[in-house]
Amino acid sequence: MSKVLLVHAKGGPPLGHVLSRTAAKADVHLLALSALPPAVAGSARRLCASVVTPADAHHHDLVSLIVARAEAVGADAVLTFSEYAVVAVAEACAALGLAGAGKAAALARDKRLMRRTWRQQGLPQPDFRSVGTEADLRAAARALPGPLLLKAAWSAGSTAHRIIRSPHEAPAAWARARDVMAESARLGYAELHVAEADAHYVVEQIVTGTASDWFDEPGWGDYVSVEGVVADGVFRPVCLSGRMPTVEPFTERASITPAPLAAFAQERIVDLARRAVDALGLRDCGTHTEIKLGADGRMWLIETAARFGGAMTVPQIEEVFGLDLVGMLVDHLLERPVEWPERALAPEQARGAAGSLVVLAVDGHGRAWPDRRVWDFPAVSADAPLSRGSVLSVVAESSLADGSVVPVYDPAAGANTMAALCLLSAADAQTVLRDFESLVDALPRVLPAARPEEVPA
Repeated sequence: MSKVLLVHAKGGPPLGHVLSRTAAKADVHLLALSALPPAVAGSARRLCASVVTPADAHHHDLVSLIVARAEAVGADAVLTFSEYAVVAVAEACAALGLAGAGKAAALARDKRLMRRTWRQQGLPQPDFRSVGTEADLRAAARALPGPLLLKAAWSAGSTAHRIIRSPHEAPAAWARARDVMAESARLGYAELHVAEADAHYVVEQIVTGTASDWFDEPGWGDYVSVEGVVADGVFRPVCLSGRMPTVEPFTERASITPAPLAAFAQERIVDLARRAVDALGLRDCGTHTEIKLGADGRMWLIETAARFGGAMTVPQIEEVFGLDLVGMLVDHLLERPVEWPERALAPEQARGAAGSLVVLAVDGHGRAWPDRRVWDFPAVSADAPLSRGSVLSVVAESSLADGSVVPVYDPAAGANTMAALCLLSAADAQTVLRDFESLVDALPRVLPAARPEEVPA
């Protein structure tokens, strides 16, 4: 049987989902750069031919570590689903002569390089500046019309995003973003290959999105993602996912598959995603492209990743469209024939809908809960007001244990302050959206109140 080296780090689809689909296609050797989630540690050792955890995930030469492990197990393919290991795995694949994202992987990881490439190609995106110091940020804040958004160039999950509404806010924004990136690194949510990544930032204009020009019903966020793959250098779109509005500054709350868009709108969005991916020159990898939607048909590129969407995007696609993207990518990397969709799948081809909700301690308007609560999924599942036929579950490996105090939402830390990740299946995308809205409103009521002695100082 073929052998696959799977490089695990934080982020990406749930490891349990990835492991089971990969193990169905090949013998899996797991190189764990992050600790295995307790919920899947047992199954990982059953499913994998070997599990190796290096003493230092921030290896001085991560590419050499991956290459050495791949050679030791005789890997026929090497892959990762984590944003933080994408570049290292791509470089290792190139060194091994195996299919991978290719030399351009860094363009889909470093937001500075990504935006420069798109600007050279004339693709629509917010105006931006690369910044590496507080002085750079102050200069950019004077040069660009505000409001502006400061982003860490190598971050994920909306981490270290800071809104700058006037130039005098730049120093505080810079200091807070740097602090958050340092804390994220301590938690394991940081680039594993590029040593100086924590010093790279971009600041960009905040463009005005308009969901009402694109969706027939209210409540949708003003951006979507195009899920796809690049196979032998050819972009293959799979489907579109919609969003709930973000929580300030731009923390994602929910992803819903499929996005209920008209055919002509979906075609325009997919065309822009194709041009964005093609411009980056990727070879063999999953892709996840986010696009902001504006008035009068305007669109702006947010970012493209050389991996599948994180959270439950991949399981959602499998549920509603019947496509095992993990298994299909493994087959492709092992040079087996794969039938990718001829074009992006439309809502009418879906079997119902599915969505994932990030549980944050804020209400539907982004306001903090009035008091501290304890995460308790049985209480949520018993009392959550859902539509008839809707099914709610919790992703254990991506959630706090029941009885844990829900963290206070920190706008700068983004998804780092999430309490849980929930999956909901329903008859259609609109029902998922409405159920999520009801669930967000109900959470501070149905979750037990935290006792004073349970709240950390």
